[in-house]
Amino acid sequence: MQNGRNAQSLRDRQTSEVGSDTISKRGWIPYWSAKRHLTCGNPSPHSAYSSKLFPWRGSAPAKLKTANAALVLCLNIDVDPPDVIKTSPCAVLECWVDPHTLPSHKALEAIGTNLQHQFEGLSLKIPYKPILDPSYEDLRRFCMTLRKQAKDDTVCFYYNGHGVPKPTPSGELWCFNRNYTQYIPVSLMELQSWLGSPGVYIWDCSAAGNLLTNFNNFAERRDQEVFNTRGGYPDGMQPYMHSLQLAACLAHEQLPSCPELPADIFTSCLTSPIDIALRYFIMTHLLPNNITPDMVMQLPGDLKDRRTPLGELNWIFTAITDTIAWTTFPRDLFTRLYRSDLLIASLFRNFLLAERIMKNYHCTPHTYPCLPPTNTHPLWSAWDLAVDTCLRQLPDLLAKAPSAGNTTPNLGPAVARTGRIGQQGSRGGTTGPQGEKPYQYVPSRFFADQLTAFEVWISRGGSALTKRGPLSLPVQNGGPGYEDGLVTSGNASGKGLNTQHSDDLVPRKPPDQLPIVLQVLLSQPHRLRALILLSQFVDLGPWAVNLVLTIGIFPYISKLLQAAGQDLRPVLIFIWARIMAVDPSVQVDLHNTGGFKYFANVLGLTDDQPQHALPNSSEHKAMCAFILATVARDFYLGQMACWRERVFDSCFEKLKEGDFLLRQWSALCIAQIWEGNDEIKVYGVDRGTQDKLIPLLSDASPEVRAAAMYALGTFMGASGSADPTKQGGGGSGTQYQLEERLHFRMEVAVITGATVVAKEDASPMVRKELLVLISCLVKEWRGYFVVCAWIYWEEDRKWRTEMNPQPHEEEVTSQAMAEWLDSFGDDDTARDENRVLLSSFFTIFVALLELTVDPYHEVATNAQTITDYIMALLLASPFYRLDCTTLDSPPIPTNHRGSAAAPHTRGQSLQSSPLTARPPTPVTSRPSLRRADTVTSTFSGVASTLRRTSSFANVLRSFAGGIAFPSVEEGRAPSSPLPGFSTPSRLDTAQSRPPSPNFNLAQYTSPYSRPPTPTKTPLPPSPTEYAPQPDYTPLNVMEALMEEDMVRLRARRRSGAHGRRHAPDLGGLGGDLCSPSGSTFSTDSGSVPLGCGTGNGLRDVLPLKSSFFDWCCEYFKEPQMRQAEADEPGSVQYNYQVWRQQRNEQLIADAQPQTTQAERVQWDKPVTNLQVGGNPLSMAFHSYDPHLVVANDTDTISVWDWSQRKRLNYFCNGNPHGTSITSLHIINQDVGGIIIAGSGSDGIVRLYRNYDPALDQGPLQMVSSFRALDEMISVRRGSGIILDWKQVGGSLLVGGDSRMIGVWDAHTELLLNLETNSESPVTALVSDNASPSTFMAGFADGAIKMFDRRLEEEDAIVRIYQSHPSWVQNVKFHPRYSGQFLSASLAGDVRLWDVRSSERPIHALDLHPGGLSTFDAHPQTAVFATTSALTPANWRHQQLLLHSLADFNVLSSMMLPTGLPVYSPRLPSLYIPRYTSFAFHPLEMMYAVGQPDGTVKLMGCKPS
Repeated sequence: MQNGRNAQSLRDRQTSEVGSDTISKRGWIPYWSAKRHLTCGNPSPHSAYSSKLFPWRGSAPAKLKTANAALVLCLNIDVDPPDVIKTSPCAVLECWVDPHTLPSHKALEAIGTNLQHQFEGLSLKIPYKPILDPSYEDLRRFCMTLRKQAKDDTVCFYYNGHGVPKPTPSGELWCFNRNYTQYIPVSLMELQSWLGSPGVYIWDCSAAGNLLTNFNNFAERRDQEVFNTRGGYPDGMQPYMHSLQLAACLAHEQLPSCPELPADIFTSCLTSPIDIALRYFIMTHLLPNNITPDMVMQLPGDLKDRRTPLGELNWIFTAITDTIAWTTFPRDLFTRLYRSDLLIASLFRNFLLAERIMKNYHCTPHTYPCLPPTNTHPLWSAWDLAVDTCLRQLPDLLAKAPSAGNTTPNLGPAVARTGRIGQQGSRGGTTGPQGEKPYQYVPSRFFADQLTAFEVWISRGGSALTKRGPLSLPVQNGGPGYEDGLVTSGNASGKGLNTQHSDDLVPRKPPDQLPIVLQVLLSQPHRLRALILLSQFVDLGPWAVNLVLTIGIFPYISKLLQAAGQDLRPVLIFIWARIMAVDPSVQVDLHNTGGFKYFANVLGLTDDQPQHALPNSSEHKAMCAFILATVARDFYLGQMACWRERVFDSCFEKLKEGDFLLRQWSALCIAQIWEGNDEIKVYGVDRGTQDKLIPLLSDASPEVRAAAMYALGTFMGASGSADPTKQGGGGSGTQYQLEERLHFRMEVAVITGATVVAKEDASPMVRKELLVLISCLVKEWRGYFVVCAWIYWEEDRKWRTEMNPQPHEEEVTSQAMAEWLDSFGDDDTARDENRVLLSSFFTIFVALLELTVDPYHEVATNAQTITDYIMALLLASPFYRLDCTTLDSPPIPTNHRGSAAAPHTRGQSLQSSPLTARPPTPVTSRPSLRRADTVTSTFSGVASTLRRTSSFANVLRSFAGGIAFPSVEEGRAPSSPLPGFSTPSRLDTAQSRPPSPNFNLAQYTSPYSRPPTPTKTPLPPSPTEYAPQPDYTPLNVMEALMEEDMVRLRARRRSGAHGRRHAPDLGGLGGDLCSPSGSTFSTDSGSVPLGCGTGNGLRDVLPLKSSFFDWCCEYFKEPQMRQAEADEPGSVQYNYQVWRQQRNEQLIADAQPQTTQAERVQWDKPVTNLQVGGNPLSMAFHSYDPHLVVANDTDTISVWDWSQRKRLNYFCNGNPHGTSITSLHIINQDVGGIIIAGSGSDGIVRLYRNYDPALDQGPLQMVSSFRALDEMISVRRGSGIILDWKQVGGSLLVGGDSRMIGVWDAHTELLLNLETNSESPVTALVSDNASPSTFMAGFADGAIKMFDRRLEEEDAIVRIYQSHPSWVQNVKFHPRYSGQFLSASLAGDVRLWDVRSSERPIHALDLHPGGLSTFDAHPQTAVFATTSALTPANWRHQQLLLHSLADFNVLSSMMLPTGLPVYSPRLPSLYIPRYTSFAFHPLEMMYAVGQPDGTVKLMGCKPS
């Protein structure tokens, strides 16, 4: 368990195909292959972790609880019934009493008393009523009284009919008349009417099968009648068929009369199993020392003391019978019989012994419901061995027993025990010689041996998965999820190598010792070992946790929380974490019993308390935080209890811990504690918790960043509930301790800070959580966002029109802003405060627009939902009815600038508005407002324009489903698209969609998609019905919308000032016109209802709901102690990786001898030709697989198997129309590969996995995508985006049309920006293999700079090399000498440099006077290649030169045909200054040349 985190941390960094052993031998790990990249924070929908498990608490309708019991004895001592002929001798003992040794009435009373005591030994809490030789009237009266007392609970009815005739075939049992002169029949129909339902019936008489069979017949008839006449039983009453029955024999059988056995052998087995089991063992086994039954009856000890021989036997018997039942009976039946009621469990446990003994005497006990036979179960041999071991010590125990009346052997504290029922005195009355040391009883090794067997099962392959069959987990024990084959190998993605071999794998059949391990928990000596083994078992997955819960571990594991032993803490925490992950409903039990305090105390431990030190303290505290977060989740009492136990404070302190898992779960625990709880939110704000969470948004762990964002989301009103119908809302609550404006500023500051930090986060999981947070602010302050949307719309339209419009149209936003600021008069403080507030809203709104075109589909979809909601509010707001607005005008196309919009009518605008549903227009580039671009800077004057490269209109066009004006016909929600698919309205004919991520669960929600409206409720008016010229100004609308938000805040602050907030009743506040969520609208000073219609009829789609917490919980459902399937020797994945590693090493070894020869031979040997679609401008070889990845001049990527000339895959990258892929790499090549593609104008990097269908890893998937360059500059001739990947260390260098070079850490997904100190774009990047911190960058002005990222940003440039006259085409380090590198420019010159000297190059070559197209150096051998540029004078052929770096001789010179029919001066890509491409193979002595006609030539060197 202590190594669990280490194993998980490693597994989180590897793909499903990768084994950690293989990785460790290579010395690196694959990147962008953690679980978050496979799921993006979405719970796995089809994994074993989410399958429905068996309800371990038992089903409520059939659950039984015994309230009382009637013990009916019809013995009529000394009078034999007429239909029974007794042998001589025969069985005479009744309840271990010989009725012939006492007067009949005394004997009957003794038997009744003993029977009551025997039943009380099974369960003391139930009142038992002996009914001795009853008359018909007495029996009826007693039965009806018992039912009245039991109410709806179970009544136990025991019937001993040894003194009356056998039951009749028609279902009648017998009692007496008052004078005992007649036998009176009692029909089971009557008995059922007296006792009602439910009941437990024990029939101890000959021909008992008649009673069981007829009882079922009558019960079925009664139930059918009730269902036919009344439709069913009322609540609380169960059908008669739910009753349980235990019968001593079949209808044609008679009870055994063996004189060595008691007459009531069935009752003896049920109520005193140890006594009858020992007697039976003596009868059937030969023991030394002439052990007699009388000696056995003196076995020392107490049944309740497990340290004594008798108690130990009872303990072993309980464990064995539990295990027999568990391994034999169906799962639901076991839970009902053995885990619902103590008396019922004891009776059915002891019934197994009755079946074993009585079947040897030709008597067949049976039950209802019918149970499979267990009399030949192998575990009975273990019972015989335990009894044998114990009885062999019996003579010594009796001979050397202490003389002081203490018959208990010396096993610890002496425990006095009363004698066995039916025998005078206590067992072991024999006293040993005076002064002789008492015999030391040797305890049985039964439990130790069973624990060893359990340990062997776990350690010797029991945890491995297997195919469905006899050795697999039975369906009855696995629940419905396993029937469908939902159990995978523990891989979060559910997909892996050769999934056809692993999809059908299921857990192995659990070991038979599992119930025995539960019993061992009761023993102090074995407890720790049992808990450790149990923790290893529950670590196997949710199915294992469900098994141990069904067996009945919960009461025991709950009581152990009260144990003071520190040695149990780690294993208890581990087990409870698994239980809470599988069944969160346990939160109520932990709260009611106070068990949560155990984990609160552990979480609160500090490092300065060595006496309470925990192994792997951070990991176990993280588990405690998870458990407490689950206790508080959606449970108000749990929240308050955790708060009172200072859990909130403990988590607050743990936010700065070094362990990422502890930081993550501390934030998540805070999130659940204050979710929807105003009082705790107030406390959190007083402690500055929200300010403590903001720095975590820059944490090195993406999971911690997302957790901090999740905590801020629940603070701002997002729902943390597992219930999908609970949407959330209400902002940060009341915050009654803050002044109103301070409360307002605090909410805005939290979201603004989070937006600025996280909107460019490389992890889409973090960006998703940011949108949840923003949606909370939009819900509460929608008026401000409507104002921002209106300003953006008007300014965007003004920016797109060069012709001067009418003054009142041009100045509308600036004039409104000026009037709004002037309204604050001379109060400079208020003016500045409100300017900053609106600036913050505008910053958030612009970031939201950028996220609507996010490259990751889920992020874009969620952002579109929020933005469409804002736009729907804008179109329904009074802004739309202003005479000076352009909201009803069609937006100007992206490429249209210089012509004003033609005159149009409002009706025409409805037909041509871009807000109606239509296919989206591709966005040529993203909005590029900088972080400093706030409303104060962008609207300071009329001439100010928004710095952007795409229009607001295009963003609007790309909204999912579009925005349409609501009409009478629109009252239904369109069918939601399936994850990963687009609706027809979203398909773009000019731009193809890239592959979807693995779990693409986001669904767009239209603000107009609302439930059907009742016909009596009037529909909201259409915006077109308003008067065209209202008598209010934009300033009035702005003030009204802002005031509405403040009214909403005041109502919120009043509604929940005491504890937990409830839905506020806002009726009558500010009028009866309401917006979504019941918020109110205000009127201006002239009593004009400015908010009239704003938001009316819109669907309340905000805030968004996060699934991040559920995704995090899966960590505690996944195996932590055992290896992943890929690490299991012999598994398909393991064998594949071993083969792959050996293959790779062999390829490397084979290539080494060729490197020396390749420097001296020609490189003109043809290998193959490929015909790809389009112009192949970027290519990348796989080092070990025969794969070539090609990107053409648009957005298409194709993967080829060059050895077979076969195209493996073909997909679109999704970059904007008119742009191309400017950089292409393959990472993680040792274990497969992930394609990284960087597209030209938008600075976006996309990663793809599963591109090789031969591996059967599932469909092609987008792993991740992010904006790698934050601020791209507009240049006349740009390079787009340039990438360089370094596998060792996992760093991605990103440059291009930017003044910054980004160094992305693939593990943390964080960015380090380095200034280039150049106005020219970066054209080439290369990492230094000898130094992990230095790299080279080439620029368009011919400069080459060396960067050291260890230094401060202003000192990061350590060398500048200037010799090239123009664009540096490529830079490569010398393959042999780490201190040298090569560079080439478009002018055709190649330079060899020493990194230590930047004054002049070591060697200079001018190879292509007409210009150079491509340059590359082989990574393994001292060879480089260049191709000539295509010019108007020479475009039909292209010269290819290959040079040796040893002597700079030309190895090969070839003229390659370009295949162009005519020369075009226009380059195929705006960002790639060449027509062709070239790439060396990273390992083999070969290369590829891409030609403009779509031909890719693969050539290599000739062997010497």
